[in-house]
Amino acid sequence: MSELDDQIPTAFDPFAEANAEDSSAGSKEYVHIRTQQRNGRKSLTTVQGLKKEFSYNKILKDLKKEFCCNGTVVQDPELGQVIQLQGDQRKNVSTFLVQAGIVKKDHIKIHGF
Repeated sequence: MSELDDQIPTAFDPFAEANAEDSSAGSKEYVHIRTQQRNGRKSLTTVQGLKKEFSYNKILKDLKKEFCCNGTVVQDPELGQVIQLQGDQRKNVSTFLVQAGIVKKDHIKIHGF
């Protein structure tokens, strides 16, 4: 019986590293860029996690002018302020934020397909 006990693997938690990273969230803040499907072929790009010291309205104004799209700043009770843009602008927004010096490239997470 002791041989079987030695062969049974111990419990492995595949999410242990992810939980450890979440606990130290203060050390590395991410900017999340997501796309949401609206209806048909229409989509919406959301940007969340920018520092509060930035003016969201000025960033939105520059994004709208650069990518020729409409957008708005939405106040969410859980997430804080979120920038919404029309269309799938994930790649464009990430390069814009890096070139403008707002966020470093390794602090950006792009979600979606």
